Amino acid sequence: MRQIIEISTDRRETLVDITARVEAAIRASGIHDGLVSVYAQGATGAIMIQENWDQSVQNDVVTLLGNLIPRGVWEHDHQDGNGDAHLKAGLVGPSETIPVIEGELGLSKWQNIFFCEFDGPRRVRRIVCTILADPTT
Repeated sequence: MRQIIEISTDRRETLVDITARVEAAIRASGIHDGLVSVYAQGATGAIMIQENWDQSVQNDVVTLLGNLIPRGVWEHDHQDGNGDAHLKAGLVGPSETIPVIEGELGLSKWQNIFFCEFDGPRRVRRIVCTILADPTT
């Protein structure tokens, strides 16, 4: 089963918790055990599994990547000013695969799934959730 999740972002760089939307896709699929692939479409967004306890970890991720990959110093910036966003998205990566166990995400208590926006704000961002059933169950 495949479902497209659409979100909007309100800042240039932010992490958006999409865990509940992925959980809803799993429930809709009816799959009991298997895998879910969560894939960000677009070259300046990414997917990350990260701590969900409070906003500080997400803020720290944005700060760290900003320090590692500053804005305005890349060759691609001459094209459209978002060279850093491409590099950040490439470093984090476009997807994560999570086990589905008894109809639930196989995340720990402190993990959530985040869409990483590096070139916002955007009216529409699309995340593809592909849910695969374990053929042995």
